[in-house]
Amino acid sequence: MSVLTGALGSLAPKLLKLLYGEYKLQKDVRKQVQWLHSELESIHTLLRRVANEPWDRLDEQVKVWAREVREASYDLEDVLDTFLVRVDGGEPADPSRLRRAMKNMGKVFTKAKARHDIAGAIDDIKKHLHEVAERRQKYKLDEMIMSKSITSASTIDPRLTAMYKEVSQLIGVDKSGDELISMLNLSQPDDDAPDKKTMKKVSIVGVGGLGKTTLAKAVYDKLKSQYDCGAFVSVGRDHDLVKVFKDILFDLDKIRYDNIHNTGRGVDLLIREVREFLENKRYFIVIDDVWEVRTWDTIKLALVEKNRGSKVITTTRKFNVAEEAGEVYKLKPLSFDDSTKLFYTRIFGADKKYLDNQPNDVSDKILKKCAGIPLAIITMTSLLAGKPECEWSMVYNSIGFHTTDNREAEDTMTILSFSYYDLPPHLRTCLLYLSTYPEDYLIRKDSLIRKWIAEGFIDGKQGTRLFELGERYFNDLINRSLIQPVENEWNGRVESCRVHDMVLDLMRKLSSDENFIAILGDNVEGTPAPSCVRRLANQNRIAEHINSETMVTGMPKVRSYTAFECFIDSRDQFLRFKLLRVLDIVYCRFEKGCHLEHLGDLLHLRYLRIRFHGSSLELPIQLGNLKLLQTLDVGGTLPASIVHLTELVRLCAEEKVPDGIGKLVSLEELSIEYVAKRFFKELASLRELRVLEFYLSDGADESMQRDFVESLSNMQKLQRLDVVDSSWDADTTMWEAAGFVLPRPLHYLSLPVIQFSKLPLCINPTRLPNLAHLDLSVTTMDEQDLELLARLPALCYLRLLTYSTATVSNINAGDGCFFQKLRYFETSATVQFEQPNEEDTSVSLHMWNGEDAMPFASRKGYDSRKAVPSGVMPNLEVLDFVVCLRALKGNYSDYCGNIGLEYLPSLRELRWKIISRGMPATETDAAFGALRDACNVHPNHPTFRMQHIY
Repeated sequence: MSVLTGALGSLAPKLLKLLYGEYKLQKDVRKQVQWLHSELESIHTLLRRVANEPWDRLDEQVKVWAREVREASYDLEDVLDTFLVRVDGGEPADPSRLRRAMKNMGKVFTKAKARHDIAGAIDDIKKHLHEVAERRQKYKLDEMIMSKSITSASTIDPRLTAMYKEVSQLIGVDKSGDELISMLNLSQPDDDAPDKKTMKKVSIVGVGGLGKTTLAKAVYDKLKSQYDCGAFVSVGRDHDLVKVFKDILFDLDKIRYDNIHNTGRGVDLLIREVREFLENKRYFIVIDDVWEVRTWDTIKLALVEKNRGSKVITTTRKFNVAEEAGEVYKLKPLSFDDSTKLFYTRIFGADKKYLDNQPNDVSDKILKKCAGIPLAIITMTSLLAGKPECEWSMVYNSIGFHTTDNREAEDTMTILSFSYYDLPPHLRTCLLYLSTYPEDYLIRKDSLIRKWIAEGFIDGKQGTRLFELGERYFNDLINRSLIQPVENEWNGRVESCRVHDMVLDLMRKLSSDENFIAILGDNVEGTPAPSCVRRLANQNRIAEHINSETMVTGMPKVRSYTAFECFIDSRDQFLRFKLLRVLDIVYCRFEKGCHLEHLGDLLHLRYLRIRFHGSSLELPIQLGNLKLLQTLDVGGTLPASIVHLTELVRLCAEEKVPDGIGKLVSLEELSIEYVAKRFFKELASLRELRVLEFYLSDGADESMQRDFVESLSNMQKLQRLDVVDSSWDADTTMWEAAGFVLPRPLHYLSLPVIQFSKLPLCINPTRLPNLAHLDLSVTTMDEQDLELLARLPALCYLRLLTYSTATVSNINAGDGCFFQKLRYFETSATVQFEQPNEEDTSVSLHMWNGEDAMPFASRKGYDSRKAVPSGVMPNLEVLDFVVCLRALKGNYSDYCGNIGLEYLPSLRELRWKIISRGMPATETDAAFGALRDACNVHPNHPTFRMQHIY
C-alpha cells in the first residue's frame, strides 16, 4: 500500500486466492480475474518506476493516469475483501446444533449471493480499467515512463537567497557560528597547536528551513581568508557529481578553471584533478546539502587529508549522513528572543527597534507555531506584513503555510517538499499518514506503527516482524529530520513524536491533492469529493456539531476513520462505514452515549481503539466476528467472544479479561486490569509477548505466583513487564526454584508490588544488558546486591524500596562502571555519598533504613573543592530519598549539610521525605536549612522539594 500505487501491491495474492481457492466462480468470471491479474501486474511495474521519480515534477498526464489506476485498485480491493470476508468469515461456535445447522444453510445462500455480487463488481472494474488502458495507449505513457521523459525541468532552488545575505542581516547566527568555529578547533589561541594542524570535518544537521546553509555560509565567509583556497558548493537532492566536482574546481581557482564546465571530463579524472590541486594547500571547503551517504563517500575521495589544518563543513538533513561526514553539529532552533527579534525585524524593518513593539498573545502564538525555525518565521511575517496588528489573529486562525499564494510561503513548501520527495515510496506513505493528527499532538510510536500495519503500509519480508520493520520506518523519518522525536524523560527511549507545523501543513496539502486523507473542516484547495474519500480524520477539537448523517451516507468508501477529542452528535455514525480497516476514537464525547450494537458488522477492521469521556463501554458479543482484528484498545467490558480473535496482536482494556486468553497466541502486547486466577497459567501460551502489563487487586497466592513464574520462562521476547496496584509477598527462593528467569531483551521492569525477600539472581548485568527502567521492592540487600544493580549497563531509572538496615557499598570511581547512565534514583532508604580521603579515588555510597540508621558516616575533613572525583552516578538528575531525624541521633544537621551532593555533578532536583515524629520544630528547621544550603552551594543549584511526614 502506498500513496502512488494504492492497493496494487496487495491485489495479486488476493486475485490468485480467488482463482485457485474453492470459491466455485463461474468460468467467465475466472477469465476476467485472470485478465485483471495480468493487467494489474503490468500497471504495477510501470507505477513502481513512476514512484521512484520526483512526484512534484511528473508530467501531468502521468499523474492523472496514476490517480485513476490507484482509485481503481482501491475499489477492486474493497470488492475482493468484501467477498472474502463474506465467504471465509466464520462466526463464534454456537452450542446449539439446530441454530448452527440453520446458520450453515444460510451461509450457502450467502456464498451464492456473494459470487453473484463479485461477478458484477469485477465486470464494472474491468470496463473502467479498459478505459484507463486506452488513455495509457493514446498518450503513449509506457514509452514516456520507460524512457524517463516523465519529469519536467528542475525548478530554481529557493534556498539560494540564504547564501547571499550579509552576515549583518542574519539573526541568531553569532552563537551557533561561535559553536561551529569551536568545533573546527579554531578557538585555539596557539596556531601551532596539534589540533589546528589536523584536518577537521564537521557536519551541520537539521530539518529543512532551520538555517544550515545560512550558518555554513556565514562561517565560510568569516574564515575563508585564513586559508590558501576555498570552495562553497551545493550538492542537492538531484545532484550530478560531475557538476559538483567541476563546481569545486571552479570555486578553488576561478581563473585556472574558468572553462572547466565546458570540458567532458568524467568523475574519476575530476577527483584526481581536485586531489592534485589540494595536495600541498591549506583549504576550507563547504559541501552544502548532502542527501546520501554514498554521495559523500564519493566526494570525500577528492579531499586530501594532510597535516596542514584544512577544514571541511557539510550540511545535511539526515543524521546518518552527518555521522559519516564528520563530527555532528545538531543545529538548534532559534531562541525565543532571537525568534522575536527576527519576527519584528522582518515586519517593521531592521532600522526599527523591535522591542518598541511589545509582543502580544497573537505574536506569541505565531512564534510558538514557528518553533524557532527561521524559514517558518519568515513565511509567517510575509503573510502578516502590511496588515494591522488587530488583524493578525484573524490571519493566524484562517491560514496555514500552504493556503496562500504568497511567494515566500510557496518557497517554504518547496524547500520542505525536497525532503518529502527524497523519501522512498513506503516512507512517503507513512509520513503522509501523520496528517491524520492535529497540530502539536503527541503521537505515540507504538500506536502509530500499529495503524501503519493495519492500513497495509508495511510490507514485511519473511521472518521479519512487521512491528520491528515499522520501528525502522519510524526511526528513518527521525533520521531524515521529518518528525521530532520525544524521549522518555528518564530512560532516553524514543516513545513518541511530534510533527512541526510547517511539515504538517505540507502533509495536509499533499494528502488532499492525492486523496489520501480528508480532514473534516479542512478547506484545502482540491479536497476530494465525499464519495471518493478513503481516509477520514475528525480533528474538531472545538466541539462543534457535525452533520453526521450527511457525512456517513456520502462517504461509502471510507476505510479509516479517526476522531480526536471531538464531539460526536450521532451515536453510531462510524459504525456505518462498512469498509473500515481502522477505527480510532480518541477521548471524544457522545451526545447520546456510545452504543456499539453493530460493531460486529465491521468485518474488515484491523485496528479498533475507543477511548472516550464518560461511563464504561459495554462491548457486544458480536465483537468476536472481527476475525481480521489485530489491535483492540478499549475502555470497557470485554465479551467472552474475544478469545476467537486469533489475529489479535495488541490487547489493551480497563476491565476484566475473560478466561481463554491463552488462545490468543499471536499477542505481542497485553495491557489489562483485574485478572483472574486462571490468567497466570494461560500466560504460558503467549510466547510472542513483548509487552505485559496487568493489575491484580487481591494479590496472588503461592500457586498463582508459581504459575506466573513458569509462564515468564516461556516469554523470551518480553521487553516490558509492569505489574501494578497489588501486594505480593514473594519468597525469592521459591520463585527461583520455580525457574524465575527474566528474558534478555527486557528493558522495562516494574514490580514494586511484589515484595522480594532478596534481590533475584536473574537481575544482573550479564542477564539483563538492556534494562533501562527498574522499579523493585526488596526486603534485604547487601553490598553485593547493590553492586549488581550499579553495574547494569543501560540502567537510567531506579526506584528501589528496601527495608535493609545496613547496606553499604565502597565503589571505585576509576572503573567507570557504577550507575553510569542513571538519571533518576528514588529509594526508601537514607543515602550518603562520601570520599574517604584526598588520596583515595573511591567514593562510598551509604544506604540505611530510615528507622534504624547506621552510625553517621562523617567526613574525613577533605575539601572536595580541590579535586572532585567522577564517582558514582555521574549523570544523576533527580535524587529522591527518606530521612528519619530521630534515627540520626543528633547528627541530623551535620548529615544534611554533608550528604555528598558535590559528587553528583548532573543533579538538578533533590526530593527529600523527612520523618520528624516527636522532633522539635526548631531541629526540623535546622536540618532543612542545612540541606537547602547544600543545594545552594552545588554548581547546578538543584531545586529542593521536601515532603514532611509527621
